[in-house]
Amino acid sequence: MQYRLLGNTGLYVSELCLGTMTFGAKGFWEVMGGLQQGEIDLLVRESFNQGVNFFDTANVYSFGESETLLGKAIKNIGLPRDEIIVATKSTGIMNESPNGRGQSRFHIFNEVDASLKRLQLDHIDLYQLHGFDPLTPFEESLSALNDLVKAGKIRYIGLCNMAAWQIMKALGLSRQHNWSEFSSVQAYYSIAGRDLEREIMPLVQDQKLGLMIWSPLAGGFLSGKFKRNQTLPTESRRTDFDFPPLDKDRAYSCVDVMESIAKAHDVSIAQVALSWILSKQQVSSIIIGARHMSQLKDNLAATKLVLSDAELKLLNEVSAMTQEYPAWMLALQGQYRATPPVK
Repeated sequence: MQYRLLGNTGLYVSELCLGTMTFGAKGFWEVMGGLQQGEIDLLVRESFNQGVNFFDTANVYSFGESETLLGKAIKNIGLPRDEIIVATKSTGIMNESPNGRGQSRFHIFNEVDASLKRLQLDHIDLYQLHGFDPLTPFEESLSALNDLVKAGKIRYIGLCNMAAWQIMKALGLSRQHNWSEFSSVQAYYSIAGRDLEREIMPLVQDQKLGLMIWSPLAGGFLSGKFKRNQTLPTESRRTDFDFPPLDKDRAYSCVDVMESIAKAHDVSIAQVALSWILSKQQVSSIIIGARHMSQLKDNLAATKLVLSDAELKLLNEVSAMTQEYPAWMLALQGQYRATPPVK
């Protein structure tokens, strides 16, 4: 396991992070995994033993049950608190009251306290806004997060699933008011869904933000279970919940190329998909989720797979996006400054 800095901080996180969306079985979230304490303890222990020091959850996962189960696992196993980094989030619907969701100061303060109680921790290492709230002014949310950092309840702040302009606006406001700034961006990215490269990834690189990837296997589509012209698997999250959206034909083309590379290395298609993301220098950590120990071990093994330049070229070509404006215009005009003048 390798460790990478989380953006412009001095915090090292493991290149693979254990996600906990599969923990718990309340309501809709049961389809994600429905794992209970005994199974969870085994997965958390194995992850830590293999070098994972980063664990990501959210208040909304099974409506708090995921946090509770992770907190109990940390206690049951006896993980050293000063060696693990725990991340959680808020924004989603926690109850049907008028203020049971969003990013108001009221909701954020309540949810931080609730998360700390469920996790059985005295602080949260990385607290993330779980999306964009169109009603609450950024100033209110950011000032609340800043106060929570000052109070010692959270150490770093991050965000998930926002547009580039929203991220930049938030950073600008934090700098204007001398508030704690976002250290990380959590976003969807996979070889079958490279949209992040259009605006978010250049921003992340320019502003030195940490990049955490969710659904690196595109909701299980890149696990190796889905093959062109074959019957859809019955044991897959995507079979029950077809998310995130994909251009299936393009994704199958990626799987075709990954399958040949996987055979050459005697590894799984999933490991190739994860290794391709790990080759991106902008990425701080990939969030992996697992229903079974065999799945976890296979994903963890991806850290040992090194793809050749030729293999990366093949994968980049088969998954390439159509260039959109203004990208093609920027590339055209930028070429005139790409090469230093010669006298």
